[in-house]
Amino acid sequence: MPDLTEKIGFIGGGNMAKAICEGIVTKGLVSYQQVYVSGPHLEHLSWWKEKDCHVYQNNSTVVKEADVIFICVKPHIFQCAVDQIYSEFPTSDSRQPSKLYLSVMAGISLNQLKSTLNNIQGDRIVRIMPNTPMTVGEGCSLFSPGHLAFENDVKLVNKLLSATGTCKQVPENLLNAAGALTASGPAFIYMAIEALADGAVKMGVPRDLASALAAQMTLGAAKMARDSGKHTGQLKDEVCSPGGTTIQGVHALEKGGMRAAFIDAIECASKRAEQLGQK
Repeated sequence: MPDLTEKIGFIGGGNMAKAICEGIVTKGLVSYQQVYVSGPHLEHLSWWKEKDCHVYQNNSTVVKEADVIFICVKPHIFQCAVDQIYSEFPTSDSRQPSKLYLSVMAGISLNQLKSTLNNIQGDRIVRIMPNTPMTVGEGCSLFSPGHLAFENDVKLVNKLLSATGTCKQVPENLLNAAGALTASGPAFIYMAIEALADGAVKMGVPRDLASALAAQMTLGAAKMARDSGKHTGQLKDEVCSPGGTTIQGVHALEKGGMRAAFIDAIECASKRAEQLGQK
């Protein structure tokens, strides 16, 4: 039996919503039959239907049925999505029983969320920043609760996100920058893994082997960085023998501006989140 009795809703059924759903179902927190999802095009929700989730074209049904509602739409269509929900409620039914709303939208502040969700009883709000590795139980998620969220809401969010990896509560003013690292960061690491594999292929290693080795090497290095208690600079130095192969490669990366490129990537992603909120 699932650990939780709450019905879980998703407004928007894209990749991030799928990652969250798959992660919490795999960990036994809920079943697919407890999940309600909506999207404008039913043909794009086939993955959910195959999992035996409840699939709808209108967002209002998800709001009516679910207890916890993940808002997984693009920031620029958030207002339209909420307007559509409100327009479909009868006047006497417009303010539903209080629901917990979890927003994964980059840049949209708690104040903006409260203002937009006010007409559909959107007082209990938490901003969350999950990432796609939660699908395989190695997520790195962040959250910032609104001041009207209950203590039990915070505990529930922590339980949902912690089940699929690590989870940290952070002040909202850090969420854009920290989210740029955790939520956008996997894409940057995938690029690094692909590039390292390309280098091995250039030197004659078969593609399948190179890709598998690059992924496993990254996994091992990440665990060393997380669990060894050593600074990453020390770990790097321990691999670099004087006059050896690794220090030559490190020199090449420094010449190529690798550090600056990664720093710039986080800065750009963080600033883009701020821009999305302003729009």
